[in-house]
Amino acid sequence: MDNWTNAKWCDVANLILGAFLFFSPWIFGFDAGKVSQNAYIAGIVIAVLAIAALAAFAVWEEWLNLIVGLWVLVSPWVLGFYGTTRPMAVHVVVGIVVAVLAAVEIWMTSQAPPRLTANR
Repeated sequence: MDNWTNAKWCDVANLILGAFLFFSPWIFGFDAGKVSQNAYIAGIVIAVLAIAALAAFAVWEEWLNLIVGLWVLVSPWVLGFYGTTRPMAVHVVVGIVVAVLAAVEIWMTSQAPPRLTANR
């Protein structure tokens, strides 16, 4: 862990956001059903992708994180819980932040691709 790049900090932030989304039904008292299930599943997926990116970076992980972040952002309208203020706010904010962090990592990788060879 000597070489902590900005991309790794983005992955740590995504790990925290995934955990926050996973625990948000208990923290904020979401109704059981599709709201809570979406938070659990999306939170786990975001956290697992962040852990995978921390273990061995691959650009596809960031693309998946971008897709999941966008899903979390639009899920209140797609799943029909846009009338509930707290769950909608949590999903929209977490979705925006995860999508932006993934987009930033994709952009950083395209500017300076990671080295695939050992440092000498």
